Amino acid sequence: MTTRTRCGWAQTPLSIAYHDEEWGVPVHDDLVLFEFITLEGAQAGLSWETILKKRDAYREAFADFDPAKVARFTPARVERLLQDSGIVRNRLKVETTVTNAKAFLAVQREFGSFDAYVWGFVDGTPRMNRRRALEDVPARTPESDVLSRDLSRRGFRFVGSTICYAFMQAVGLVDDHLVDCFRRDTPGRR
Repeated sequence: MTTRTRCGWAQTPLSIAYHDEEWGVPVHDDLVLFEFITLEGAQAGLSWETILKKRDAYREAFADFDPAKVARFTPARVERLLQDSGIVRNRLKVETTVTNAKAFLAVQREFGSFDAYVWGFVDGTPRMNRRRALEDVPARTPESDVLSRDLSRRGFRFVGSTICYAFMQAVGLVDDHLVDCFRRDTPGRR
């Protein structure tokens, strides 16, 4: 049996599955992009493992990440969500999801899709980095700084540069699989 070399952060069954199947794979589906911008914001101050464990509950709580539905959440609905132990019960993060859904819809109206908007920050092509070790992977980049500033200007919250870089990695805008990771050059991945 061959042992696969993975990026060192993939250590648990949940994070290994996420790493092997999703992380760094280019996403062009607006619902999935909204899911990741929501989950990355929810993760602030927590581990990604915590968010992965709560992912199904987030899907249920936030209407399968349909931004049109989330944008219509009322204050009463927000209060109910704050009682849901399946998600991170932080008022600011829950309210931000509703705010971000409205901003997301505005971006879709302006650009035709969030996909068209966000992929414009990398000229439509994933940035292929050649990192050799986890310590070589930055927490933010000039591109994530620009994305963060633009999202903030458009009314998004919980979109600091570090969150934006994690989002960019998650949805394949950048590929930070280490050079010795088996996912680095997986045929059919792109």
